[in-house]
Amino acid sequence: METLDIVVIVAYLIATAWLGLKLSGRQAGLRDYFLGGRNLPWWAVSLSVVATETSALTVIGIPVMSYMADISYLQLGIGYIVGRIVVAFLMLPRYYDGEMVTAYAYLGKRFGSSTQTTAGITFLVTRLFADGVRVLAAAIPLKIILEGIGISVEYFTIIVVLAVVTIIYTFIGGIRAVVWVDVAQMTLYVLGGLLTIIVISVATGGEWLGAAADAGKLNFFVFEGNPISASGSFLPSLIGGAVFAMASHGSDQIVVQRLLSCRTKVEAQKAIIWSGVLVFVQFAIFLMVGLALWSYYNQATPDDLGLTRDDEIFPMFIVEGLPAGVSGLLLAGILAAAMSTLSSSLSALSSSTVTDVYARLKKSPVTDKQGLRVGRWATIGWGLAFIAPATVFQSDDGNIVILALGIAGITYGGLLGAFIFGIFNKRARPLDANIAFGIAVAVNAFFFVMEKYVTGEVWVAWQWYPLLGVLVTFAVGGTLSLRHSGPMVEDTLVKNDKEAVEP
Repeated sequence: METLDIVVIVAYLIATAWLGLKLSGRQAGLRDYFLGGRNLPWWAVSLSVVATETSALTVIGIPVMSYMADISYLQLGIGYIVGRIVVAFLMLPRYYDGEMVTAYAYLGKRFGSSTQTTAGITFLVTRLFADGVRVLAAAIPLKIILEGIGISVEYFTIIVVLAVVTIIYTFIGGIRAVVWVDVAQMTLYVLGGLLTIIVISVATGGEWLGAAADAGKLNFFVFEGNPISASGSFLPSLIGGAVFAMASHGSDQIVVQRLLSCRTKVEAQKAIIWSGVLVFVQFAIFLMVGLALWSYYNQATPDDLGLTRDDEIFPMFIVEGLPAGVSGLLLAGILAAAMSTLSSSLSALSSSTVTDVYARLKKSPVTDKQGLRVGRWATIGWGLAFIAPATVFQSDDGNIVILALGIAGITYGGLLGAFIFGIFNKRARPLDANIAFGIAVAVNAFFFVMEKYVTGEVWVAWQWYPLLGVLVTFAVGGTLSLRHSGPMVEDTLVKNDKEAVEP
């Protein structure tokens, strides 16, 4: 790397931190810290949702998919749009009608505090592991940067530094800072992807697309293979992708927290639907980047290029193939985008800790001052906790995007199932929902562990995890609910739950 690149990276990171803190405003209480005062424009929230769910994972992970195979991953984008539409009109109205702070507050309203706390704790644990992968994703480009200037450092050291820096950023700024920085980061790394395509097109005479077509790498729809275990085929991508989006954007606090920061329900609906369209376009851009890189490197494998991970292909090109200054800016954007995504996770984790766990276990109502203090301490704790799973997943040689989505999918089905189950099954009681939720999570965890650590074979594609969890929740919960003679009525437990924190 050139000296100019290093200067650009340092200057950009400083400017990003300044922007986030400048726009964060004063955090007077829980409503400001976790929801930005519910006064953020829908378009900014939409961009932030896209940046949060993809960021570094998309930038460095998706190009590898088309580099090693084809563009069939784009099928998933269609399912994502369908799933978001369902969330916009089925689940979002329930969040806004109740003026809730977290996604799991609805479960508390429907089933009581035990179900809300169970869902909240499950979210915390799952998000910890999934975001461990995000920390690793952020460490990959930084390792490339350091090696480019002759500094050899282990992933563990980078992971620790990233965790500490992200804690400081989130501790001070809250969700408003996170959203606005996300907007800047997404704009930069998408432009970087387009610039990469232009640079390679000039270098190869624009022949990379024709070469990819001749090699069959422009396959969009795939109808071959077992639809249950073949993750790249159309049915699991469409149906599984739709249900996955319903779960991730309707029951995952990291996304719901953003949607609740919009001014109105209608604006939140626009934000989530448009985010699906933007994700599809973003997928297409970075899949094209992968095809361009495949041609640029003459179809060489990652091993041929001397890389330790497949995900290092695009960061390597940024360092070697882009003009001085431009490569520094794009690497800074990827790194800062990854950190802003991590700060989003910390914000969601701390808000869920306060609202779904602390407020439910505390006997007296939680004041704004108490909640803000606990939320900030939770930010520190969860940030440090990221280090362990990030270090563990460093040894996983699979695609980093698939790994993160697979981990998240373990609980998405149970969470989404509990939401929909609570809406449509009026007979169900808290114990029915809790048992059904637990079994749904256990079933998905079984298939994930068997694939990753036991047999090495795919029995159920990761796209099916959310739908499988929903079906198990309905089957088990529905069966248990038959014990009851009629619809559940609002009892003392549920009434008491209304005393929980509401900013």
